[in-house]
Amino acid sequence: MDFALTEEQTLIFDMAKAFGEEHIAPFAQEWEKSGDIPKDLWPKLAELGFGGLYVSEENGGSGLTRLDATLVFEALSMSCPSVAAFLSIHNMCAAMLDKFASPELREKYLPRAIAMECFFSYCLTEPASGSDAAALKTKAVENDAGYALTGTKAFISGGGYSDAYIVMARSGGDGPKGISAFVIDDGTEGLSFGGLEEKMGWRSQPTRQVQLDNCQIPAGNLLGELGKGFTYAMKGLDGGRLNISACSLGGAQAALTKTLDYMGERKAFGRPIDQFQALQFRLADMEIELAAARVFLHQAAWKLDQGAPDATKYCAMAKKFVTEAGSRIVNQCLQLHGGYGYLADYGIEKLVRDLRVHEILEGTNEIMRMITARQMLAGRG
Repeated sequence: MDFALTEEQTLIFDMAKAFGEEHIAPFAQEWEKSGDIPKDLWPKLAELGFGGLYVSEENGGSGLTRLDATLVFEALSMSCPSVAAFLSIHNMCAAMLDKFASPELREKYLPRAIAMECFFSYCLTEPASGSDAAALKTKAVENDAGYALTGTKAFISGGGYSDAYIVMARSGGDGPKGISAFVIDDGTEGLSFGGLEEKMGWRSQPTRQVQLDNCQIPAGNLLGELGKGFTYAMKGLDGGRLNISACSLGGAQAALTKTLDYMGERKAFGRPIDQFQALQFRLADMEIELAAARVFLHQAAWKLDQGAPDATKYCAMAKKFVTEAGSRIVNQCLQLHGGYGYLADYGIEKLVRDLRVHEILEGTNEIMRMITARQMLAGRG
């Protein structure tokens, strides 16, 4: 097996890293305090092809592999995991339009999504259905004008910020097969938003409930086929789990790099603290764990790109392993900074807060264990 990145992959990573260092890192603390990411950032990212990373080239996207995309999110997360993860959500929606939308719906939204003139949010979770997503209650009732949607979506990144929303709603009976996906424009009558959520991390992303009150949309805004929405949502999640893992990887790498620099400068008992063997062992443990996480993530991404039958299992395993490794590493980095790690100026405490949610979203890590165990049991004998 060849573990080396290709020349093109190295260029992709370096381009994303350089963009983050220039356009994101200097403003990350400011955006966190304001709870808002300026919308003029997105077209700049689109110029690099990051508005449709794995949208097919025939439909105007960059046509990257999922492995290529993990490199983009890892590199951008070195500057700010919150911004990188927000971009991941938009790309998930763009990919759904590319794969499942009718030609008319695709033409209506996808070019603007790729140019990031139309920023998308993904609406699956509800106040009473998180891990059990197939139990969602939002209703889509067909009528002469199209569909009327009523219900509430919770924890929506970009609620009240985004230009359009892909919403999973129940158009039929109970269970996954009764769920369809719809595109709803901001400003549609009956669409409103809850108050801004106060969060531990990801504070630069505006997060609100998305509320639908007899929200009328045209029939053409059905995404794909009736009753296939849950399938579409789950297909998007395999890649989403890779992306969020990459965001943990980038955040952890940034923390470790900061910690190495700090330990070379900080002195205790007459010498730099990186000369104490006990602390060197902690650095070594973090480097080993980070290297293992990176290889695991790349393997899972490769399996998804290849359409391997165990790709879903590997995406789940990688998500569980990498996000928990990322959290452990940034927490250790804070500890090695001592009291300074607890101060916002050093940027470590932000990484601790931002990475913690990665163990919850895109399916909690408990669900990742469940997916893994079920596939193990199904393959027995």
